[in-house]
Amino acid sequence: MERVWWKEAVVYQIYPRSFMDSNGDGIGDLRGIISRLDYLKELGVSVVWLSPVYESPNDDNGYDISNYREIMSEFGTMQDFNEMLDAMHERGIKLVMDLVANHTSDEHPWFIESRSSKENPYRDYYIWREGKDGHEPNNWLSFFSGSVWNYDERTKEYYLHLFTQKQPDLNWGNPRVRNEIYDMMTFWLDKGIDGFRMDVINAISKVEDLPDAPNPTNKRYAWGGQYFLNGPNVHNYLREMNDRVLSKYDMMTVGETGGVSTEDALLYVGEERRELSMVFQFEHVEMSGPAGKWSLEPWELADLKQIMSRWQNDLYGKGWNSLYLNNHDQPRAVSRFGSDQEYRVQSAKMLATFLHMQQGTPYIYQGEEIGMTNVKFDRIEDYRDVEIHNLWKDRVIAGGEDPDALLHIIQAKGRDNARTPMQWDAHPNAGFTTGVPWINVNPNYVTVNVEESLHDSNSVFHYYQKLIALRREHLIMVYGKYDLILDDHSEIYAYTRTLGDEVWLVVNNFYGEHPTFDLPKELVYSTFDLIIANYDVDPSETPAHFTLRPYESRVYRLHS
Repeated sequence: MERVWWKEAVVYQIYPRSFMDSNGDGIGDLRGIISRLDYLKELGVSVVWLSPVYESPNDDNGYDISNYREIMSEFGTMQDFNEMLDAMHERGIKLVMDLVANHTSDEHPWFIESRSSKENPYRDYYIWREGKDGHEPNNWLSFFSGSVWNYDERTKEYYLHLFTQKQPDLNWGNPRVRNEIYDMMTFWLDKGIDGFRMDVINAISKVEDLPDAPNPTNKRYAWGGQYFLNGPNVHNYLREMNDRVLSKYDMMTVGETGGVSTEDALLYVGEERRELSMVFQFEHVEMSGPAGKWSLEPWELADLKQIMSRWQNDLYGKGWNSLYLNNHDQPRAVSRFGSDQEYRVQSAKMLATFLHMQQGTPYIYQGEEIGMTNVKFDRIEDYRDVEIHNLWKDRVIAGGEDPDALLHIIQAKGRDNARTPMQWDAHPNAGFTTGVPWINVNPNYVTVNVEESLHDSNSVFHYYQKLIALRREHLIMVYGKYDLILDDHSEIYAYTRTLGDEVWLVVNNFYGEHPTFDLPKELVYSTFDLIIANYDVDPSETPAHFTLRPYESRVYRLHS
């Protein structure tokens, strides 16, 4: 497999609204990011993925863009952006921007023109349809509850929005729209950015006749993803994008692609396909049982093994994986997959080992590297996310569900778990702002914060730092073949990585008990080295047989 810089990178995602506030207005900003770049350099990351900073009315925290070529005033100015980009590059850090091209804000000039009349030249920039029998054009359910259609009084037609009503979908079937997007991408790449994370990029092509979705439960709206995810022209559009823009720059791309199988993914990332560098898949973070995301059914280690191994094996030698456990749309990894109480530090380190030792490009979400946890707000009013509030309206206000029960689910699964301010120190508001933060800080910031982590040599931060340094030093971490072992073990997730004659053994205890690890007979060795562990390990203890402590993780190099 070809060596490329983005395969060997470690990416750090910044959610700018919550990272660092420089002016006391309670909202993170670009100058705040600049002030913390030395921290990221110390951590050792090589790429920053910056969530949207474009001009936006903030119906969906910046994912509703009203001007692709301006900076949101709350975040700063284009001069601040240019200074931030230069400061990152001076520290050897590349910048990947969020590309939100499936939809715009309804306040974007294109949409203002589009809705002004049926004859307007921008009408076909979006997807408009007449109603059907006095109702919406079809029965599709929005990602954020309710219909994907909104009726517009002025022209007596509906426009399509897969997300909020203020996020109308662009019509990628119109070549003028594609040209506008490619020109905008070129604008940012010519500024010197190093790539794009592409928001819901596999939704840009819809089935032409927009048919009703199957509706066996006879609800008002039904999920229609089969008609707009991985649609009929998505690969044509991406290859055109690659020919027109991506191939002209030394850059990385990662597509957010919900609902993809490994077979689908290879169409996006196959080395000969000329589309994307890698995709984000969601199988491992959507292990929620038949009730879906808003369910508290426990996930199963057997399912996690099966999912991760399939992605490792099916893409090996053909395409590239992204590796992540949380982001701005997911609950905190240590709360979801580990233990955020007694074994918070140990399980945060174990999860980092489990992830970074697999093949692919690892993504660290801000605060993950210090073991930040979910937050438990006691009132729905303390949450800010549009998805959460739409859910509440749908299920409590309109549906009459038990508010305490739904609040409990939101506390576990809501997106605001990832969006509370970065916890820098034990000062008021976690050192994030001198003002009133836009969303409340997690109360555990007094003990879980960067300052504390930097002073503690055994902290989660310093463990991440070691993992990142190991990745720079050992190509086996990047390119080695993954093989699952102990497939049926109910507590241990173990695998090997192999590159040439070199073999590494990775052993992770996913629970709070003390299981015994026995090395499979086919793994023969004469000597061994301990590469990294999240507990102190007796150097004389062999990898052949040992008892794991709660959430323990060890990596050995085996010499035959």
